Amino acid sequence: MNSIIRIAVQKSGRLSEDSLSLIKECGIKFYNGTGKLKSASTNFPIEFLFLRDDDIPGYVADGVADLGIVGENELVEKDKDVTVLKKLGFSKCRLSLAIPKGEEYEGVSYFDGKSIATSYPKILGDYLKSQNISAEIHEISGSVEIAPSIGLAQGICDIVSSGSTLMMNGLIEVEQIFKSEAVLIGNKSLTEEKLAIVDKLLFRMNAVQKGKSNKYVLLNAPNASLDKIIALIPGMRSPTILPLAEEGWSSVHSVLSEDQFWENIEGLRAAGAEGILVVPIEKMVI
Repeated sequence: MNSIIRIAVQKSGRLSEDSLSLIKECGIKFYNGTGKLKSASTNFPIEFLFLRDDDIPGYVADGVADLGIVGENELVEKDKDVTVLKKLGFSKCRLSLAIPKGEEYEGVSYFDGKSIATSYPKILGDYLKSQNISAEIHEISGSVEIAPSIGLAQGICDIVSSGSTLMMNGLIEVEQIFKSEAVLIGNKSLTEEKLAIVDKLLFRMNAVQKGKSNKYVLLNAPNASLDKIIALIPGMRSPTILPLAEEGWSSVHSVLSEDQFWENIEGLRAAGAEGILVVPIEKMVI
C-alpha cells in the first residue's frame, strides 16, 4: 500500500463535483457510484475516500488520508497541521457578516456587545479579536440565516456565494471577513515514494489548469503589422508565424491568457488582424 496515495474528497455537493471533474481531466479513471465511500483508480496509484468536508482536514492530519481537497474555510476553521499544496481556483466563496434589513449599519463596531450566530466560531472569533470587537458567538451547525428572526442572535456569519439565501431570509451582507476557494492539502509526513506520486498528480493538475486559463489564438495579419501584433500576443516563448498564399500576409499562432486576449483585442484589430480564432486548450505543459 506504500505505493498508493489516498485522497479525501467531499462525498457530495458542488465542491465534490468540481474536485472529481479536475481529477478526471487529469486522465485518472475511477468509479464513484451513488453512496460509494471508497474507490480506487484503475490507471493511477490513488485511492479515493468520500467524506464530509469538515472531516477532511482531520483525516489528512492524522494520516488516514495522504491528500485532501477541501475549502479554505473548513481548513482554517478546523486548524489542523497539514500542508497546503495547491490552490485549485474553484468553489470560491466568502465568509461574511450579515444583519437584518433595515438595521442601521455604520461599521463593524455595530457588533460590539451583540450576539452572532455562525458555524465558523474560530474564523469569526479571530476576526472580531483583530477588530477589537467583543461579541457573543452562538455556534450552530446549520440554518444560520434563521437565527435573527427567532431571536437567537442579532447577526450572523456565514458562507456567501450569490447572496440570494440572505435576501430570502431578510438579511443583508455588511462585512466580508474571509475569502475561500478549494485547496489541495497534504499530510506533513509523506514518504519519499508517496511524494513522488503527489508530484505526478500536481504536474497533471497544473497542466489542466494552465490549459483552462489560456487560449490558442490564430489570426491573419499584414506583414507590416507583425511587430505590433507580436508585442500584443507574445506567446509562451514567441508566436509561430507562417506565410499565407496571399503575398504580404501571414498567419500568426500564439498562446495567451483569456483575460489578456480581451484586453488586447481592440489593439489587434487596430493593427490589422483579421480572421481571429480563439481555441480552447485541453492541457498545457510548460
